[in-house]
Amino acid sequence: MAQIPSHVSAASYPSPRAVIALLKPITWFPPMWAFACGAVATGAGVGERWLPVALGILLAGPLLCGTSQAVNDWFDRHVDAINEPDRVIPSGRMPGQWGLFVAIVMSVLSMAVASLLGSLVFIAALVGLALAWAYSAPPFRFKQNGWIGNGVVGLSYETLPWITAAAATLGQTPSALTIMTALLYGLGAHGILTLNDFKSIKGDRQMGVDTLPVLHGARNAARIACLVMATTQAGVILLLALAGLATGAALVGAVLALQMLCMIRFLRDPEGKAVWYSAVGVGLYVSGMMAAAVALGSLPLPSGTGV
Repeated sequence: MAQIPSHVSAASYPSPRAVIALLKPITWFPPMWAFACGAVATGAGVGERWLPVALGILLAGPLLCGTSQAVNDWFDRHVDAINEPDRVIPSGRMPGQWGLFVAIVMSVLSMAVASLLGSLVFIAALVGLALAWAYSAPPFRFKQNGWIGNGVVGLSYETLPWITAAAATLGQTPSALTIMTALLYGLGAHGILTLNDFKSIKGDRQMGVDTLPVLHGARNAARIACLVMATTQAGVILLLALAGLATGAALVGAVLALQMLCMIRFLRDPEGKAVWYSAVGVGLYVSGMMAAAVALGSLPLPSGTGV
């Protein structure tokens, strides 16, 4: 078992800055963006439902995503001591069992807010929260296998917020087309999560975490990530085209073409270009998400919509 170093003097409780560092605000963007896409995809004006939508964005980002980050860092503290010893827990800035305590409090707060948004949102939040804990915590610890773990996170960060937002905006279950689009983008995010695994190959291998770079090597893992991201977006293009949304299909197609140009450079040096592609390629990926959402929003509202 790796020893967790302490680079700072011991404290009995964490500072507010340490708590924020544990919740990682930079990671809140993907689910918040997915939530925004879900709201846009309905084509419904926010109108009187602005408060549920605002609470939903809070739930998707700071609360549920923040919770998942706290849970992950707590149960990954020994791996982080090898890969990233300056993180908030192994560095000692989050002393004792405060990391676990923050994760529990954030979980309770997440469910409290979700309960205000109706049964559909509450169930979706409950599923997301369960997946967040199961991803990092034993006995499930889905992250031990890159195929399962990355899929769980992709669905939690992209599909669930998208569908939840559509339900909160419409006040009812969204259309099958919206659900299928959200599912494809969630599956495609599997590739995005694989990109994040390149920076921790050494520690993951030592601790027995079977990420795709560990299981298949960096070059093959990069190929898998690109293939997953490209094929799921191709599926979205097909869905939009079949729905008569030619402009939306063309925009997503153009974004995918740009990604594929970037993929060529990434595949030449996966470990060296993983961070670069995470910034450039993922930025294009989420731009395509919004283009698809705008296209879906141009369709007539489903009958019985309470907006």
